[in-house]
Amino acid sequence: MSILDQLNGIEHKYEELQTQISDPAVISDMQRYVRLNREYRELERIVNASRRYKHLLDDIAGARELLNTDDEEMREMAKEELASLEPQLQPMEDGIRLLLIPADPEDSKNVVMEIRGGTGGDEAALFAGDLFRMYSKYCEIKGWQIAVSSCSEGTAGGYKEIIFTVSGEQVYGTLKYESGVHRVQRVPVTETQGRVHTSAATVAVLPEADEFDVNINEGEIKWETFRSGGAGGQNVNKVESGVRLRYMWKNPINGNTEEILIECTETRDQPKNKERALSRLRTMIYDREHQKYIDDIAQRRKTMVSTGDRSAKIRTYNYPQGRITDHRIGYTVYNLQSFMDGNIQDVIDHLIVAENAERLKAQEM
Repeated sequence: MSILDQLNGIEHKYEELQTQISDPAVISDMQRYVRLNREYRELERIVNASRRYKHLLDDIAGARELLNTDDEEMREMAKEELASLEPQLQPMEDGIRLLLIPADPEDSKNVVMEIRGGTGGDEAALFAGDLFRMYSKYCEIKGWQIAVSSCSEGTAGGYKEIIFTVSGEQVYGTLKYESGVHRVQRVPVTETQGRVHTSAATVAVLPEADEFDVNINEGEIKWETFRSGGAGGQNVNKVESGVRLRYMWKNPINGNTEEILIECTETRDQPKNKERALSRLRTMIYDREHQKYIDDIAQRRKTMVSTGDRSAKIRTYNYPQGRITDHRIGYTVYNLQSFMDGNIQDVIDHLIVAENAERLKAQEM
């Protein structure tokens, strides 16, 4: 099937979706409306590219017709126009081929990120804190919102564990490449002899589940409230704003029933904490129930880029040399300080290019 045939089919589907999402019967079915509206937005990029592509083809065809006129001046103008238009054709077709590769349906979702200190004790916790600061700066650059759900601070600073939500446009599609083991090589602040140590922290990036992805019987949730600790505020240790939920969940893969325990003390508003705890519960169940799906996707892609494998060492941060190396694509730069200040887009762009190249190759086979 030619590119034009594929684009015509997508434009037809786009117009059908446009009609469906304005249908009152669809609007009243919120689950269906959300699904169709998401599909409509995903097709919109392809349709816009299709219209630009067809406009370019029309301009090229028009210029070629002018080459057959008797007017010498018009023929020269047509040659100049073709010299400008024709080089645009191949890059535009390559871009459309990438757009036509089925997108990961999770890419448009917000994410729940978990950063945990790994090997290295206090230094690992400090590094986990550095990574959280790096991602916070990056999200600020992107205009995304961060909300911390829970954290456990290290004895010397940083975090033993920190869990937070990132909200914005195409968040999972961008941050999914960060899942894995991040290794740091530097002289710890506790090192008296100046020796370089190697420590690590793990990063997990999960697509945030919305209420339509997971079925939860809220009547079976056991809620507890408790007083939130922390500095400042008149209600600290006086008002039970912290919430704890317990939920018995049956694993559909092995049939075992397990208790899920979630605490949220992020805000001083108990209803907001309940809402955020529920969101985390949906995400945790969604992640577990969809693990087989994630494994299947990774197997089909057979790429080293966005496998989502939390045990894979993906990147090294070498402080003595000011070097960052991403081991999946052999990417190395010497701007560590800028990188830790949130300027990580370049490596993400390289990872996206590498994955797209592999996906194109797989599609052509």
